[in-house]
Amino acid sequence: MRDHFIQRLGELVLQDPNIFLITGDLGFGVFNDFRENYPANFINVGVAEQQMTGLATGLALEGKTTFTYSIANFATLRCLEQIRNDAAYHGANVNVVCIGGGFSYGALGISHHATEDLAILRSIPDITVVAPCGHWETMAATAAIAQEPGTAYLRLDKSAGDDSAITDSESFTLGRARILRPGTDCAIITTGGILEEVQKAVAELSTKNIAARVISMHTIKPIDVETVMAAATETNALITVEEHTVNGGLGSAVLEFANQANIDTRHVKRLGIPDQFVEHGDRTELLADLGLDQVGIVAACREMAERRRLSDAGLTE
Repeated sequence: MRDHFIQRLGELVLQDPNIFLITGDLGFGVFNDFRENYPANFINVGVAEQQMTGLATGLALEGKTTFTYSIANFATLRCLEQIRNDAAYHGANVNVVCIGGGFSYGALGISHHATEDLAILRSIPDITVVAPCGHWETMAATAAIAQEPGTAYLRLDKSAGDDSAITDSESFTLGRARILRPGTDCAIITTGGILEEVQKAVAELSTKNIAARVISMHTIKPIDVETVMAAATETNALITVEEHTVNGGLGSAVLEFANQANIDTRHVKRLGIPDQFVEHGDRTELLADLGLDQVGIVAACREMAERRRLSDAGLTE
């Protein structure tokens, strides 16, 4: 995802020289071409992420469009006060880019696990929160947040699903989900690179005659309530899948809307990280342990299908 992000950002700078990329001493190999081609648009502040965000806000308030870049929690939790008080409060066009969402840096432990960021940042007023599922959405989202006024968070993973454009003319809109696969038995709503596991699970489910709708909810805030409502009324169950804590992330956003819309939440299941710190380890193994891999997703979908069958038959409360 990071390679596609920087590719699109370079294209945007050609069109708008007021775009600046500010890094916290990271991304040297990735940024080589950008730094060489656009030296006036690249700033390395060193290992000083809070100053990075303050500088980005100052430039934005002077009419620039700024992107900050660092690993996982360093660009977000370490700079939370600056993102909230400086950037978002003043409506500054500061786009916070996090590389390494979820367990991308699994072996480095909780200091590098970005597992609470979506919940924390979406609670800040006047901020757009985006977690693309693959390379197409990464490039499209980069352009979209550059053009959108105000502060945004772009969460990039090391993993990626196949989120290719559905049609040659498809456009990307912040706050509007994408239906990557039709289905009526259940709807899997996901965000981020864990789409890769979702697609494996859906392929297996199809062999068991379970047609799962796959929804890329690339924008967590504002969430696409119309697509959620359609999925709730047109399928038998909703399953949210995120490489993030179940507290406050995608699943919580769906449940919040379901409550407001009087959707029967018995048919909504959230898959995510439980309320605990997860020790370091290989990402693939961590996802399997937490039921967030292909096997876990398939099991959850089959469980919800059976639960709905029993409910419709009047065999459950």
